[in-house]
This record gives sequence, structure tokens and C-alpha cells, in this order.
Amino acid sequence: MAGSTFKTNPIDLLELLEDCHRGKLQLPDFQRSWVWDEDRIKSLIASISRAFPVGALMTLETGGEVNFKPRPVEGAPAEAKHVAPQSLLLDGQQRMTSLYQVTLRGKVVETVTPKNKKVKRWFYIDIRKALDPTVDREEAIVGVPEDRIIRTDFGREVVLDLSTPKQEYAALMFPLTQVFDWDRWQDGFDDHWRGEEHAGMRETFRAFKRQVLENFKSYRVPVISLDRSTSKEAVCVVFEKVNTGGKPLDAFELVTAMYAAEGHELRKDWYGDDEHKGRHRRFADTLRPADSEAGILAGVSNTDFLQAISLFYTRERRREAELAGKTGKELPAVIGNRQALLNLPLAAYKKYEKQVEHGFVQAAKFLHMLHIYRLFDLPYQSQIVPLAAIIADIGEAWEHEANRAKLVRWYWNGVFGELYGSAVETRIARDFMEVPRWLQGGPEPSTVSEVIFRADRLRTMRMRLSAAYKGVNALLMKEGAQDFRSGQKFDHTVFFGENVDIHHIFPQDWCKKQGIKPAVYDSIINKTPLSYRTNRIIGGVAPSEYLAKLEKGDRQTPGIERARLDAYLRSHLIDPDILRRDDFDAFMADRQMRLLGLIEQATGKPAYTGDVPEEGVDVSPDEDNVEAD
Repeated sequence: MAGSTFKTNPIDLLELLEDCHRGKLQLPDFQRSWVWDEDRIKSLIASISRAFPVGALMTLETGGEVNFKPRPVEGAPAEAKHVAPQSLLLDGQQRMTSLYQVTLRGKVVETVTPKNKKVKRWFYIDIRKALDPTVDREEAIVGVPEDRIIRTDFGREVVLDLSTPKQEYAALMFPLTQVFDWDRWQDGFDDHWRGEEHAGMRETFRAFKRQVLENFKSYRVPVISLDRSTSKEAVCVVFEKVNTGGKPLDAFELVTAMYAAEGHELRKDWYGDDEHKGRHRRFADTLRPADSEAGILAGVSNTDFLQAISLFYTRERRREAELAGKTGKELPAVIGNRQALLNLPLAAYKKYEKQVEHGFVQAAKFLHMLHIYRLFDLPYQSQIVPLAAIIADIGEAWEHEANRAKLVRWYWNGVFGELYGSAVETRIARDFMEVPRWLQGGPEPSTVSEVIFRADRLRTMRMRLSAAYKGVNALLMKEGAQDFRSGQKFDHTVFFGENVDIHHIFPQDWCKKQGIKPAVYDSIINKTPLSYRTNRIIGGVAPSEYLAKLEKGDRQTPGIERARLDAYLRSHLIDPDILRRDDFDAFMADRQMRLLGLIEQATGKPAYTGDVPEEGVDVSPDEDNVEAD
């Protein structure tokens, strides 16, 4: 008789984590280990703290036909290795591992920052922010270094010290290691804030316990349990499904459904129909080269567009509240997060859609002025949203020289500060409010005032996907870099006509023969924009050899005078004498200094050249992401 080989039932989160700790729930050994980044961990914790669903788990009962070698989750005690597990976790490894390490293990968590630095973190919940309904819950989840002290100004200034329980109580920062057993921490908290004058503080914690902590203890996770009779074929099919997945329902789909109830076809606005181009196609066609499928705006998503509109709508609501005499926390926040998109009325969408679309089109012109022509060369897709919103807000005033210079400076600070890599909703909203005020004579926006570029960062810019890496390339073209072979500057026409890209100055084949490591020669210091044909002439030989070849010329390419070729090299911030000596070390030191000056000019401030190292160690890139020339 046919029957189901699985059952679905909710299980307490604490029970699942304790099963991980004891070894009752383990992983199939072929599931590779990897570390979740800090922002994803915060997002997961934030969801559970609000009793939001984080997805189902899938387990396989052991002892059947499918006999995988088990291994405990990362961080489980050594004793767990000697336990025969009752179930294996097929889907949900990272969620359970992260939650176990953050909440139950009681030890510091290894994770990765948005800058791809491996670090150790303790996680806390900011009690005040968690109780504030206007604050995104993810902002209330805080990661602190292993010594529990957050420092700025290159370690000279302490911003937050949580190194003792008393300092945790004083700062109202609750450690997530106590989230399932908070009684002892609460006793210390009550003792710290004893006395009638602090009754409000003690009640604040009780409210936090009711509204936040209780969600962890009562949280139940849906678990799809495959029993031991499940066949090998079925398990293989399951793995294909859970590892591939489908397109999730996003904010655009939900807003489309809501607008449809009012008779508006949002999907048609974006995708168009047989008779009309949709906004998506119009964006892709903006400044599109003749031989390319898409222009610089092709990556703008439907949620990006709604996000920009939501900035205008939420600012409008805030201004109305100000006129009504409201102040402080009574004022609604200017936001562009998922919740803002879901709360965007159709009337607001219709009011701002044309203005915002024009802002995106003007943003494309702005990026071309910075010699950012291709989507592939765009440092941050996410930074287009505030750029377009700011330009839409100030109108044609962005073309005035003084305003444009400030916008350029803001843009490069965002790029070289590497501020738009992740968790950007708050920064987008802040820039939308602060940059227009700055253009009118107000204070510098925080994106400009907070950034200090580190000189040593140039040596670690190796990945073609890095925003700062792409930024250096665009700056060189903007400064008038000339192709080694043709002497042409890389304007829009030359860039596409000559197939320009980033190439090694000291060729990698030569570097390998000299025993120089890829981590050194793949740095942006040893890269520059060149045409495809020029790069083929360079080949894999020493610089002195390919420069001699360029000077001599051949039947197809006339020779280049030495003085002229030297001028081409200088336009790339390369010292010709050093390059002709094939002195790699001297070249790297000299060009690092010159590129640093270029970045300082773009950001409008000196770089940090001290010896205090950046926190964390570089994470080795995956082979899939290493640049292939």
C-alpha cells in the first residue's frame, strides 16, 4: 500500500539546538562547511526575535537505505562526534549552525564582514532599539569584537565597551548567549538598576522580555522529516530541489497584487506589453551602446525603483508631520526598506514615478561622466538608488558645477569607503536626506564625513568584482589615461570600439616566472585600463621587452617615439624609468603612492597611512571568483 515517507511537524527551536549540541541532530558529511556572513546572521536573529518565519528544515531519519556518514554541526562539543545521530539535517545547515553558535554554544562566533574579512563576533540585542517600533529590528542586532569592545579612529577611541556584565547592564545590551536562560542576567540587571529611581529601567527589561525574548523560547520551526524508508533516488531529488529552489515572492510581487485590487497593472508598467516598452526596457536602453544588449541602468530592479519612490513618499509624510507640530519619535522615519515598499500607496507611486524615472536616466549620464560605462564596471548597483533619488529631487541643479563636484565627491566616498556592499537601506535613506542639504550649504553627509581610506587597502584590491577595484579603473580613465598602443583616451566611443578592460602592467606569466605570488601581482596596483589589442602586444613578457616592441613597431603598427610612450605611461600614473628597469617592487611602491593620491583627490581627504592593521584577516577567494585573464 502506497503511503507518505515524510511528515511535517513544528519543533521548538531550543529543542533543535539542544539536539545539535548533543549530537542527536547532525549533518551529512558531504555537506561542505562554510561561514555565514555577519549581516545574514543578524537578519536571521532579527526575524526570530519578531517571531517571523525563517523557513522550514528538512531532516532524514537515520538507519535506513540511505546511509550517510554524519558529522556534528560546527562548534558542537567533541562528545557529539561519538553519538549516533537520530536524524541528519538535509536543508537548513547554515540557519541551525549560526543559531547554535550565537545562542547556545557560549563561545565567540567566527563570521565574515561585508568587506570579506574573517572576524570573531559576540552578538547582542540593543534593548532600546528592539523596543522602538520605528527602528528596523536588524539595526538592533549588534556584533562586537572578541574582546567585546567596539573602537573607532583606528583603535584610539572606545565607542562601546561590553567587556563585563555591569557594562552590558549599563548600556542596555543583552547578550544573545543568554537568550534561552536569562534569569541570572536579569538578576544582575535588576541589581545594577536597583532603587525606586530606576524602576523604569527594570520595567524596560520586562517589556523587552515579553516582546522579544519570549519569542525565542516559544519559537517553533516547521520540520519536514523524511523517514528511514526514503529511497536513495528520492533523497537525490530532494537535494536537487532544496539546493536549487525557485524565485521567492518579493516585495514587487506583493505590491503588484495590492495595486491590482485598485485596478492598476504594476507589472505592465515595468515589463511593458506588445505595444509599449516597459520601464525595465527603457532603463536597459538608456545610453546603450550600439553593439551592446543593455546600458548602465540594466541592473536596476523593480524593487530598486519602488525603493526610490518610497523615499519621496516617506519624506512627504515626515514633512506633513513636522507641519502638524510633531517632533522627535513622533515623526515618521524616511525609509526605503521592504516594509516601506509594502506600505507605498498607489497614489504616491503615480505621483512620483515619472520624476524618479527621470532621476535614474540622469544618474546614467552622471555615471558616464565618471567613465563608468558598463554594468560590469559599476562599483555598486545599490548606490544607483540614492544617486537617482537625489538627482530626481534637485532636478537640473545637479548639472551646476559646484553641485556636481559635491555629488562626485559623495559618490567616490561611497565607493572607496565600501559603504554600499550590504545592509544599505539605512544609508540610502540617510544620503537621500543629507546630500541635498549639503548641496544647499548644510553639513557634510555622513557618507563623506565617515570615510577614511586605508593606504594598505590598495594591495588587497584583487577581485574584479570589488567596488573599490572598479573605482580605481574609472578614476584612471577619468584622469585621461591613454592607451599604450594608440595613445587614445578612453572616452565612450574608444572604450567600446577598442574593447577596453583592466589588464596587468607586469604580465602575470612574467610574474609567475619570477616567483611573485598572485596575491601580490593581481592587486589593482598592477592593473590598468588597456584595449584588447594592446594587451595582446604586451603578451607575457617583461615590461622592458614589450615597451621596446611598441617603440619599434611592425608592419601593422607604426613605432612610437620613446618620449611619447613615456607620456602614455605617465597618464596611467606609471613611472616609465621604473617600468623599463623591470623593477617590480619599486613599481608597486611608487604606483601605490600615486594611486593613493588619485583616491585622495576623489574623496577630498587624506588616506590613513598608519600602521594599525585593519581588523580581521583576508579570506582566500573561491576559485570561481578569481580573475581569469
